[in-house]
Amino acid sequence: MSENKIDNPSLSFCAPSEVDLQKRDFLVKATAATGAVGVAAVAVPFVGSMLPSERAKAAGAPVEVDISKLKPGEKMTAEWRGQPVWIVRRSPEMMAILDKHDADLSDPNMEVPQQPEYCKNKARAIKPEFAVMLGTCTHLGCSPNDNFAQTSDWPGGFVCPCHGSKFDLTGRVFKGSPAPTNLIVPPHQYLTETTILVGDDKKAEA
Repeated sequence: MSENKIDNPSLSFCAPSEVDLQKRDFLVKATAATGAVGVAAVAVPFVGSMLPSERAKAAGAPVEVDISKLKPGEKMTAEWRGQPVWIVRRSPEMMAILDKHDADLSDPNMEVPQQPEYCKNKARAIKPEFAVMLGTCTHLGCSPNDNFAQTSDWPGGFVCPCHGSKFDLTGRVFKGSPAPTNLIVPPHQYLTETTILVGDDKKAEA
């Protein structure tokens, strides 16, 4: 039997040329590089998701509050750790009645540690004129309304609209309220005469 021969030069098989080898090496490296970039693109967001965001870190950071424009008898609200912080500048009339209704309070002497030791005084404050407290009811976390108008049977203070808890102008809770404890006084200090730092009391003035 005669041996078949392939005479068509276009169908002949020959060893790859140097140009072909260089092209193959380039494609392999390019593919590998593209894959590495893809992996990195996926990995960076994943690693980033494990790191605390700037917003998360800021949520627990101390907050500076400018009280220079707060007038006697007024209240302003700041935010610290996602909670409202009330700052009340008490007028002379407000200050005069702070200790006139102790018998009506659940914890007039602040035995429950709802305030730093340096605020365990008649005003529950570093500077008696300025009250600093969290505006969150200690019953179920609602935000009480302020009612500073004094009457014969109301010394002024705060009333929770949800379940009727009442607090005086220092944040102390009245007897008969659902709230079990006084409002919380957060750690704070005065950086200047008109700037309060809420959330840090390392240099708090006693």
